[in-house]
Amino acid sequence: MDPNISASALGEPQHLGIGFYLLPFVTFLCFLVPVLYIFPPIPATTSDALRSTHTKIGVPPPKINLRDQHSVKADNSNNKSNTASNTGPVAQLKALCIYPIKSCRGIEVTRSKLLPTGLEFDRLYTFAQLKSRFPAAVDDSAEAKDQHTWEFVTQRQFPLLATVKVDVYVPDATKSTVFMEKSSDAWIVMRFPWREPGWRGTMSWVASKIRDGWRGVPEMEVLLPVEFPTEAEIAERGYTREDVKVWKEVVLALNMEKELPGELCRYLGVSNKLALFRVDPGQLREVYRCAPQKEEAGYQPIVGFQDAYPLHIMNISSLQDFDAKVPKDDELKHLDVRRFRSNIIVSGAPAYDEESWKWVNFTQGTSNVTVPAKFQVSCRTVRCKMPNVDPVTGARHTVEPDRSLRKLRDVDEGAPRMGCLGMQMCPLFEGTDRVEYMQAWLEVGMDVSVLERGEHVYIKQ
Repeated sequence: MDPNISASALGEPQHLGIGFYLLPFVTFLCFLVPVLYIFPPIPATTSDALRSTHTKIGVPPPKINLRDQHSVKADNSNNKSNTASNTGPVAQLKALCIYPIKSCRGIEVTRSKLLPTGLEFDRLYTFAQLKSRFPAAVDDSAEAKDQHTWEFVTQRQFPLLATVKVDVYVPDATKSTVFMEKSSDAWIVMRFPWREPGWRGTMSWVASKIRDGWRGVPEMEVLLPVEFPTEAEIAERGYTREDVKVWKEVVLALNMEKELPGELCRYLGVSNKLALFRVDPGQLREVYRCAPQKEEAGYQPIVGFQDAYPLHIMNISSLQDFDAKVPKDDELKHLDVRRFRSNIIVSGAPAYDEESWKWVNFTQGTSNVTVPAKFQVSCRTVRCKMPNVDPVTGARHTVEPDRSLRKLRDVDEGAPRMGCLGMQMCPLFEGTDRVEYMQAWLEVGMDVSVLERGEHVYIKQ
């Protein structure tokens, strides 16, 4: 046989290369992956449904204004020459944060409506735990049962609240309104990590990876209204009005515990009965102590579920100065300003300059807001141990920054042996004495001018 004759010419079988088999598979994947990305085979969530008619407020993570909070750029106080006088701006509004559900993760926004109670959507809800001095029996008297009270809870008791995410969806007129019956309603979506056991959990894990990438985790969602429910809705849903204790004050609010899934209690590690309360617009708490009086402000300052005052302001320079003095370890590399849960974060002023502010004015600066917003700076913020909780992981450090706060920031004679960082504020409004008509706007880029300086002495509850 001629050795130059090939096997194929003789009709003998050929050994095909791996590329012959791989090419159809790669071609199929190239077609399938884009299709799965655009039309993922995963069940629609509440958030998915809302996105068809609403827009989620907030700054996307890659663009947050706090991403450089630890850099020198964030502290440009050396560029300011008028902090000692009242001749011009001393700082600039760097970031705005709201916390629709008290102690859950916040939302950074670039612009916010300012109300007498603080920033719009802030502290509308709080978790509360049923507490008593003794176990309650079914046949206890009404008087005995009354001694079982609801008391608000925060990350101090349940640090994993820091990992409970909150989204606010507002109606978008440019989108279809088929899904929602009332397209004018805004909604809150509360999300927390949760994986069901068995094959359902496996499917949810796969779905989370497809939806959010490799860092995605399965979550459970809870839908809550932004607006206070009507009396008909309260009756239909079985909500009740009950007293809830916030620090030393007791306020009547709407108990919406029926909206809480049992999985949330298990995730947080709550053993007692857990409820979610919505602040009642007709039962707001009046603020006194260091706040201005009605004769001075035109109204008596009020709060919803804020601790004590409508607004909390932090100075990046102060955070950086304090952070540099706090001992670090493997669990604590930097102090994130979000540990301190302030609404207004400013940059440009020297460290602790804000502690001498008494009256301040926010003006246009580089923002689009042309109408100034005025504030009374009420007092220093006296710190509890909640900043020990990492706002991202929910891990609680055993001692810091609480120990350093008490050691280095014992600066207010009204709060001896307590650490202070940040200031409490009350908004002021001109042109009306009707609380329901009071509003202004804040936007990142506004300038901060000091109208009056003075000393502060904290007044306890």
